[in-house]
Amino acid sequence: MPHQHEQQFKHHDGASLASDLPLGAHLVTGRHGYAHHGIYAGRGRVIHYAGFAHTLQAGPVEETSLEAFAAGCAVAVRLEPCARFVGVEAVARARSRLGENRYRLLSNNCEHFCSWCLSGESRSEQVEACLRHPRAALYAVLRFAATALQVSLRAA
Repeated sequence: MPHQHEQQFKHHDGASLASDLPLGAHLVTGRHGYAHHGIYAGRGRVIHYAGFAHTLQAGPVEETSLEAFAAGCAVAVRLEPCARFVGVEAVARARSRLGENRYRLLSNNCEHFCSWCLSGESRSEQVEACLRHPRAALYAVLRFAATALQVSLRAA
């Protein structure tokens, strides 16, 4: 029997993704060393905390296209069977924080944001896993730093 906090995903890729997504879905896409999270707002739009999503600088909660959110990676829907807020209500909660610029990697990141939109509680399974497994966390930080260095060198 799966633990209640185990993540379940329904994977998507391809052009028909937006038509299959329910309003308020918790979206997850891979990045170098971590997963990026957002809330599907309908009409091919995603609301997410842009901190480190596209650049090495923390960014605000923003609404962007599904394509920009995915950044060329596959997108999965994280199933939230115990969500308190769904559909229009989850999207309204996400929109209420548009422009917020208080990103904190360990306490207010994109996963904390999505968790709050759906459950009212800010949590990050990624952060919790890093705290349980510090060696794996260090490896993830080093991969992220290497990627950041590559991005910086390309931009120069």
